Amino acid sequence: MRVIDLSRDGPGGGRVQQLEGRGCEAGVSVIFTRSAEPGSGPYLHKHPYAETFVIHSGRALFTVGDEELVGSAGQVLVVPGFTPHKFAVIGPETFWSTNIHANDTFVTEWLEGPEATLL
Repeated sequence: MRVIDLSRDGPGGGRVQQLEGRGCEAGVSVIFTRSAEPGSGPYLHKHPYAETFVIHSGRALFTVGDEELVGSAGQVLVVPGFTPHKFAVIGPETFWSTNIHANDTFVTEWLEGPEATLL
């Protein structure tokens, strides 16, 4: 068994912390998101694997493919692989989620924003 103390081992104090599974022999990678800033969230992107969002508190507007929906505390959203998606915090309460990537490394294709690949 391996214990990772994010308060000590993770990136300090920001809105997002992440754990890439390959480094600890896990078959998944995880992003922990916490923000009360309305509109904050990632740009549109996709992965070649599913991403599962476990929402602990707050609300965010999710865009998944051609659909929009409000995800809120107590819900679990599963985005299939290769599906463009993003979310934006609605507020005013803090949005807190655990985002599970079904891969031991992060593989992201950015479709908008400064990281986007222009083809």
